[in-house]
Amino acid sequence: MAQGEVDTKKCGSALVSSLATGLKPRYHFAALEKTYYERLPYRNHIVLQENTQHATRFIALANVGNPEKKKYLYAFSIVPMKLMDAAELVKQPPDVTENPYRKLGKEISIGKQIPAPEEESACQFFFDLNERQGRKRSSTGRERKSPHPKQPRKPPQPPGPCWFCLASPEVEKHLVVNVGTHCYLALAKGGLSDDHVLILPIGHYQSVVELSAEVVEEVEKYKATLRRFFKSRGKRCILFERNYKSHHLQLQVIPVPLSRCATDDIKDAFITQAQEQQIELLEIPEHSDIKQIAQPGAAYFYVELDTGEKLFHRIKKNFPLQFGREVLASEAILNIPDKSDWRQCQISKEEEETLARRFRKDFEPFDFTLDD
Repeated sequence: MAQGEVDTKKCGSALVSSLATGLKPRYHFAALEKTYYERLPYRNHIVLQENTQHATRFIALANVGNPEKKKYLYAFSIVPMKLMDAAELVKQPPDVTENPYRKLGKEISIGKQIPAPEEESACQFFFDLNERQGRKRSSTGRERKSPHPKQPRKPPQPPGPCWFCLASPEVEKHLVVNVGTHCYLALAKGGLSDDHVLILPIGHYQSVVELSAEVVEEVEKYKATLRRFFKSRGKRCILFERNYKSHHLQLQVIPVPLSRCATDDIKDAFITQAQEQQIELLEIPEHSDIKQIAQPGAAYFYVELDTGEKLFHRIKKNFPLQFGREVLASEAILNIPDKSDWRQCQISKEEEETLARRFRKDFEPFDFTLDD
């Protein structure tokens, strides 16, 4: 396309732009300006903040048989998404750009009125874009209400008995110390310390990778709250997850006294012991989402330090089940090597109840569930 032939800032449709933002097509063809134009592909996610998604290619085509002989045909081959490998689908082209509609999306989210061309009435044939999103309209313009009110989504259920689904009779409820909307806190059975806790989803999810958005949000809230809580008690907390030979997500949260060692010491201990056991423990970007790295069902081990630094290992074959505990129980960190196996640390139910009551009382000033 010749420079200046089409001013992309003045032409186009605000409503179609909004639709493209929501639908995220792999290819977007247009013919409104009657000329050929192909922009660089753009990404449909915010890097390191959202899951990686496929890119979109925008192509405008001229009229068929136009006298200027502008391009009106576009040959391409496209494989259906459901037949593509997930990694190949989200692979980003080398010349990919930011999403040109990002600003538009922000304006929509804060309620700004986006000017639309006169021919684009806000009262569309099927959808009214001035009404709440998702409400369908009939051809008469009247809103059709669903005969069945939308029910809140139930958390996923386990296929059989589960020790960690909160509604399960197998759960040792005396260890539960706090319950939110989607997650709960429980003291770890045979914990490395009296305040070693677990963040667990109320519904049945196997790993962080499989969590729904609302559960992830509350997990992050619990993580931030526990960091503040332990910091007030002169401790830093280390989190790890082992998605291997486990059926329900258990996010381990272990406090380490600030006086014991620095965060770098903990990081070095994990890396050193991993190397000794020929475990490839890689550092990943602090603000990355683990869903960008691991696919649902993939086995992995994951550590998050109090600084936000993250270490990740993709489990391909065998993995030591007590690895996380072994590192933290080692002489370099907590210096309690005899507690590396939880089965050697069990106490009576009465002692567990006492520890749970104490944690509930100590945690209460930080309990965000009381504000809801």
